[in-house]
Amino acid sequence: MSRHAITVHTETTADDNAVIGYDPPLRTYFIQAFEDPKTEQPVLWLGTNLEQYPTLPILAAALNARGYQIDGLTADIMADMGAEAPRPSSPSLVERYGWSLR
Repeated sequence: MSRHAITVHTETTADDNAVIGYDPPLRTYFIQAFEDPKTEQPVLWLGTNLEQYPTLPILAAALNARGYQIDGLTADIMADMGAEAPRPSSPSLVERYGWSLR
């Protein structure tokens, strides 16, 4: 799983400790930002479901639709995640047993 530090911002606030990456078992790009101080969990956490955001542009569109923008997403970061995304991964436990989460 790749994890890269970026900045996520809205018109009024920013998180300089946000993380973007690719999760091979879920086969999705993900982003985590704006940690809740009480729970220490990200308030913004996209990419938690199987194949939810299979491409970076789809994840970016989901962020934009929610009013978030990304800063610091360099060509090197995109290349690293892009190299990880096409690698075959084993079926998840859910897939192996034919269960459905939907």
